[in-house]
Amino acid sequence: MSHAPSEATMAEIAKLIGFDTTSRDSNLPLIDYVVGRLDALGIDSSLVHNAEGNKANLLATIPAADGTRSGGIVLSGHTDVVPVDGQTWSSDPFVPEIRDGKLYARGTCDMKTFVAVIMAKLESIARAKLDEPIHLAFSYDEEVGCIGAVDLVAAITEAGLKPRGCIVGEPTSMRVVRGHKSVNVIRVDFHGVAAHSSLTTQGVNAISAAAEFTAFVDSAARDFAQDGPFDDAFIVPHTTTTVNQIEGGIAVNTIPAVCTLHFEFRSIADDDPIELIERFRLEAKRIETAMQERNPEAHVEFEVLAKTPGLDTPEEAGIVALAAQLGGTASPDKATYGTEAGLFFNAGIPTVVCGPGDIAQAHAPDEFIALDQIVQCEAFIDNLIVALSA
Repeated sequence: MSHAPSEATMAEIAKLIGFDTTSRDSNLPLIDYVVGRLDALGIDSSLVHNAEGNKANLLATIPAADGTRSGGIVLSGHTDVVPVDGQTWSSDPFVPEIRDGKLYARGTCDMKTFVAVIMAKLESIARAKLDEPIHLAFSYDEEVGCIGAVDLVAAITEAGLKPRGCIVGEPTSMRVVRGHKSVNVIRVDFHGVAAHSSLTTQGVNAISAAAEFTAFVDSAARDFAQDGPFDDAFIVPHTTTTVNQIEGGIAVNTIPAVCTLHFEFRSIADDDPIELIERFRLEAKRIETAMQERNPEAHVEFEVLAKTPGLDTPEEAGIVALAAQLGGTASPDKATYGTEAGLFFNAGIPTVVCGPGDIAQAHAPDEFIALDQIVQCEAFIDNLIVALSA
């Protein structure tokens, strides 16, 4: 195996990173570029836009040699990146730079390199006499709650593509990961009643209500840690929950009328996230009732902002063996972070996460990917083309 990535791959990485696709901005310039590359090879693609029309998912199928478009393997990646705001970089985060065998830029690791390797291999895929199709699924807004992939996976289902497996190329150091926790983000707004702090009986303290809810979340976290259920394939082998943002109050001498908190929980497969959401919702309702006994104008709003399903692909699934055969490193571990893989899994598509780069570099200043990881990913895609060819 070569120890240096191909010039074609490095050019594609530079091209994709040059598009600033921070989640708050549009990804359409990048998507338009991909569409142009596909069009030039006669490969049809369809776009699934967001409601505002400023972002899009891309779905494309390279059919089998006999024209078959169903079955086959999905190669999935997100096109957005996290912000560089407030981070100190040693070089321009949107211009890749090689230093000491590593390629530095925002998105090198998470996860434009995987998409770039596929782009560099497009001609090879299009030329191959495929026994079964390869589907490309590139999404928007993964970094803010796997938002785009919901409609992307729905489009795959509606098109009747029925792939036999999916590979999500998030950074796993090319290990084959078949499981991760669900990720659920919830906002709770506590609306009390303002009053001068010398007249506490006339007010309803929204911060106190939020603190009560926080104590409930902390108690639930202790119960998960103590009573399980447990899955030792995870670094933290149980469901977790934490309050991570809280904001309220306007002055030290005013009973606060409003307090907002955001909390998350990450559940293992043996905990049902729908049941957990309901448990937290009931506690918010109990607190609301207590607030309204003091003043009927008080109320609590409970909103689920993101609900990314977990991934729990069985060890014996064909996609697990295929990914290992292609050069992915077999591993019993499950990922600590959430991905779009759970959405594919929930749609009945056996899915693994396997991609170049170390998740420890993701989102960090001076994000990088080791060049040998890029080489391994190139070999992986080459092997896929061979494995699916007549």
